[in-house]
Amino acid sequence: MIQLTKRNGERFLVNHTQIESIEMIPESKIVMMNRDYFIVREDPDTIIKRIAEYTAKVQDVHRALTVVDRR
Repeated sequence: MIQLTKRNGERFLVNHTQIESIEMIPESKIVMMNRDYFIVREDPDTIIKRIAEYTAKVQDVHRALTVVDRR
């Protein structure tokens, strides 16, 4: 999950795998797969960067926890 900021300054977490699109109006409008949406302060480039960083972090943890059976 990534942290974003609503227009009123409230921070929240969003499941990035449920994002369908990001509309670039003066703010960023995050449209979810269920058609709910959030208007956030972050620009699309920042949102994409946070998704990429989170995904990389999860993959690193997965690699660290993978056990190889070398019998």
